[in-house]
Amino acid sequence: MEFITVSGRKAGPVGLGTWHLGEDRARESAEIAAIRTGIENGMTLIDSAEMYANGLSEELAGKAVKGYDREGLYIVSKVYPHNAGRRGIDRSIDNSLKRLRMDYLDLYLLHWRGYIPFSETIECMEKLIEQGKIRSWGVSNMDLDDMEELLVLPGGDHCMTDQVLYHLGNRGIEYELLPYLQSRSIPVMAYCPLAQAGKLRDGLFANASVKEIAAAHNATPAQILLAFLLHQQGVIPIPRTGSAAHVVENAGAANIRLTADETALLDRAFPAPQHKVPLDVQ
Repeated sequence: MEFITVSGRKAGPVGLGTWHLGEDRARESAEIAAIRTGIENGMTLIDSAEMYANGLSEELAGKAVKGYDREGLYIVSKVYPHNAGRRGIDRSIDNSLKRLRMDYLDLYLLHWRGYIPFSETIECMEKLIEQGKIRSWGVSNMDLDDMEELLVLPGGDHCMTDQVLYHLGNRGIEYELLPYLQSRSIPVMAYCPLAQAGKLRDGLFANASVKEIAAAHNATPAQILLAFLLHQQGVIPIPRTGSAAHVVENAGAANIRLTADETALLDRAFPAPQHKVPLDVQ
């Protein structure tokens, strides 16, 4: 299992998303078991946000990691754009840490761009690092123009990641954004790496090429979709599931190495765009 390093610490190769987890108390035990199963299988990056279930996802993650070596985990959360300034960020980080039952985050992300200037958010993030509340910071849902603007600001080059929607059926970031970030050694965290529910997800899982490659590796279609992202330089998929069995399946994708012929087959089935497309967000 090859780990990707973010801000000097191992953070990959496959993480655990928590979007929609914590919303149903009846599923709490199963969801906690899923997170713990992930940690036991090397998925030590856990991603959350103050927005997810109005903080309940962070609370769930905090319960799930209790008893584990904190230094062996890589904990990520996100701040609402309207809280990512001088008036709100201290309250947001303190509340997130309280819900997670932790003293610090490994990575704190601006969830999406809002009205607060990047310069103010950078200043606030750097102060949180000085205070020991976070070890590093990054952004989410930022396209190329946003990143170009951010990185030239004082302290902007301290941005450690851009977390964006990315999967085999949605390869828009490959045209400009991904190469730009790769050239600057800024990892991409890919959310919804197995696609959202519905026809798109069904089309990916049922695709003949995906199924053919899965059979060749004695794997599942989900594992091939994750392996496709792991094949890209500096990409960390963070699938979300409340099922321990699915977590084990997702972790297994890190051991799959796609051949050049297999990636070519996937390219033909799901070609990357040949022109700029708007950044997709969920």
